[in-house]
Amino acid sequence: MAKEDRGFASMDRGKQKEIASRGGKAAHQKGTAHEWTSEEARQAGRKGGMASHRRKQEAGEPVSEVATEQNDTAPAADHAVSIAAVDETR
Repeated sequence: MAKEDRGFASMDRGKQKEIASRGGKAAHQKGTAHEWTSEEARQAGRKGGMASHRRKQEAGEPVSEVATEQNDTAPAADHAVSIAAVDETR
């Protein structure tokens, strides 16, 4: 039996979604579900973005200046302005 033929993998996507939804709702009712604070979400997003750009740099692809590590310490307001400036050039 192949791994892809067991458990959730053997179910259709709709059934998987239904079961996962029930699990999430139950966790919230029980009080054990994780709810992100805006600070946690910001840190997780920054960590993911830095990892993505690091992989691109290692592969030799050009990376925008907005997401470099030196800008990692910039205040959020300055960072938002930098992103807006990049978007205007597209």
